[in-house]
Amino acid sequence: MTAYTLRPIGRVESRLTDRAAAPRQPDEGAPDAWLVVDERYAAALDGLTEGADVVLLTWLDRADRDTLTVRPRDDAARPLTGVFATRAPDRPNPIGLHTVRVLTVSGTRIHVRNLETIDGTPILDIKPVLTPER
Repeated sequence: MTAYTLRPIGRVESRLTDRAAAPRQPDEGAPDAWLVVDERYAAALDGLTEGADVVLLTWLDRADRDTLTVRPRDDAARPLTGVFATRAPDRPNPIGLHTVRVLTVSGTRIHVRNLETIDGTPILDIKPVLTPER
């Protein structure tokens, strides 16, 4: 197989620091957070505005990449399920997928609502949520 190299464009600043204590989904008490984009990508933020919904792709750098099956939500009553059928962070390529609302854009810092990712998580990309009028 071909190997690919990903370069983070920034990192997450969050009050969440403990993976075990972090909410599993944004609607489960995820706090607002900051996306800190590297200065070399400043021009890429042009057009990103308050109120925009974006898809944030992160690299879950503390994930176990050897995990192939999990019990969803760590519930022993649930059957083992392949990670590709779950949102589990432990997986062969631990890419996080998050839909967040932009609250503020200040230089290369983006304040977002309800991000369940822990502090220091690398950011891979930011993409707008497409709506029919776009």
